[in-house]
Amino acid sequence: MLTFELKKESTESKGPETCRARLGTIHTDHGVIETPIFMPVGTVGSVKALSVEDLDHCKAKIILGNTYHLYLRPGMEVMEHMQGLHEFIRWNKPILTDSGGYQFFSLAKLAKFSDEGVAFQSHIDGSRHVFSPEKAVDIQLTLGSDIMMSLDWCMGYPAEEQEVMEALNKTTQWAKRGFDHWRTRGGANNLFGIVQGGMFPSLRSLSAEQLTEIDFPGFALGGLSVGEPKNLMYEMADHTLPLLPRRKPRYIMGVGTPEDLVELTRLGCDMFDCVMPTRNARNGQLFTSTGTLNIANAKYRLDKGPLDAECNCYTCANYSRSYLRHLYKAREILSYRLNTIHNVYYYLDLMEKMRGAIAEDRFFEFRQEFYAKKKMIPRRGL
Repeated sequence: MLTFELKKESTESKGPETCRARLGTIHTDHGVIETPIFMPVGTVGSVKALSVEDLDHCKAKIILGNTYHLYLRPGMEVMEHMQGLHEFIRWNKPILTDSGGYQFFSLAKLAKFSDEGVAFQSHIDGSRHVFSPEKAVDIQLTLGSDIMMSLDWCMGYPAEEQEVMEALNKTTQWAKRGFDHWRTRGGANNLFGIVQGGMFPSLRSLSAEQLTEIDFPGFALGGLSVGEPKNLMYEMADHTLPLLPRRKPRYIMGVGTPEDLVELTRLGCDMFDCVMPTRNARNGQLFTSTGTLNIANAKYRLDKGPLDAECNCYTCANYSRSYLRHLYKAREILSYRLNTIHNVYYYLDLMEKMRGAIAEDRFFEFRQEFYAKKKMIPRRGL
């Protein structure tokens, strides 16, 4: 079972800005996670292009898998036979699994929502299935993930208030049913509730109030980074995070850029996931201490330097920008691996540096240096 120890809370302030950054530890059956933390996304049981040894090198402490995708392929028969996802992929550290709610949002044409749950067609073969909140829990128990997510209804942006309210009500009903079923099944592993409410502060407050009445081990903010302007996303996070229990982990789903991680950590978030470091790596977009680098750029053709002189990853320690550009332009498979190692390492190293800054009460100093190196101006006012 999960236990969360809140070790330190920032008391820094700078003009109108406050810092609510937190240090904590999450204890699970498969290990301890220091927060704030970023979780590389391994949707179908693999962080794209990386082995578990690569993930160890990148200092990954927890990865994310997806219930919807793993249910469809390889399927629950395989998962049961292989005794869960940890054994199947040979990963001995914690795993979090999403319930599939975001996939039903992104594949909306194939899904139909009702009181019972979500009826959908497989994007693979067109076969028909139904996810109820109880079934979402059962599938995740079979996967054996350390942290499971409740089935939720995620709305895109923009959306009418009435539509968002309907999704919020369904999310709350499903959360109660899923939680009761999880307890009936023995309360194994850990089930998080997901706050919805779109871009309406009053609905975010209502959703947080309803869900925190249920004794979930942790809570997530869903329905962010779904097409809304960046400032609106930050406003919703700033409004909602303080409404969640202080001594339970807070997770913002599917966000985001390095700048997002810095700002949302400042606002009090403990856990993050996003496909950006892996997807961008495959597209030649590499994150560095001085900003994003497009490795396809001709100026790197004769560049003997590493991607980032401040980075200690395997890629930066061994290969030049020139070689990495050549691999990318030639569409060599090795390009995906080396680029992804670097991006995932960068994200996890960023989180480690933020944890150090919080521990030493110098988060604002860290934040200023972070933006200065990128020649960016920090966001103001939250």
